Amino acid sequence: MINGKKIIIVLPAYNAELTLEKTYSEIPFDIVDDVILVDDNSTDKTVDKGRELGIKNIFVHDKNKGYGGNQKTCYNNALKLGADIIIMLHPDYQYTPKLIHSMSYLIANEVYSVVLGSRILGRGALKGGMPFYKYVSNRLLTFIQNVLMHQKLSEYHTGFRAFSAEVLNAINFNDNSDDFVFDNQMLAQIFYAGYEIAEITCPTKYFEGASSINFQRSVQYGLGVIGTSFLYFFNKIGIAKSNIFKK
Repeated sequence: MINGKKIIIVLPAYNAELTLEKTYSEIPFDIVDDVILVDDNSTDKTVDKGRELGIKNIFVHDKNKGYGGNQKTCYNNALKLGADIIIMLHPDYQYTPKLIHSMSYLIANEVYSVVLGSRILGRGALKGGMPFYKYVSNRLLTFIQNVLMHQKLSEYHTGFRAFSAEVLNAINFNDNSDDFVFDNQMLAQIFYAGYEIAEITCPTKYFEGASSINFQRSVQYGLGVIGTSFLYFFNKIGIAKSNIFKK
């Protein structure tokens, strides 16, 4: 705990058997109270590896629910366990758990309610091996999102995120997509609810075995991101009403 606040790490996993132990071993248990592993119907031995590591809170989907569906299970169960701070950490070791301290203290000391690990601040993205086309797409989508949502984030597409329980209870994340655009819908909801978001520089690693989506899914994701941004804009100016912005 920090300042009496319970910290839970959530691991949305799909075929993470080979990287789960490395990720888990770097979680700072001097402040982290609990870990939740949600397996999205993996075809490898992710669940067995989690049990071998001693993770007590393991939830297994009997069918693949998608990246967004996995996160819904993560956050709902973290809230049920009484988390005050919830940090999503990908178990594929693309993001370093060594930033958990910094992210947690910003929330525990009530400086911010949401903290993102940004790969774009500094040179973490390209240095870590992000494909150039993904880097360009990231920058273009982020520019469009900032314009439509009147914000100034360096990126909306990181998977390393920390939230206060207050924020998760204030937004309607269960009505979001079960696919990858879930992440962007969450950020739109958070801004819509009036919260500010902090960013810290985060190195990242691209390697064989790390999760990624193919070009076709990337295009679908990009269209979904733009659609979410326009939906936010139209809701803000009062010409549309979407369930994802209701509580």
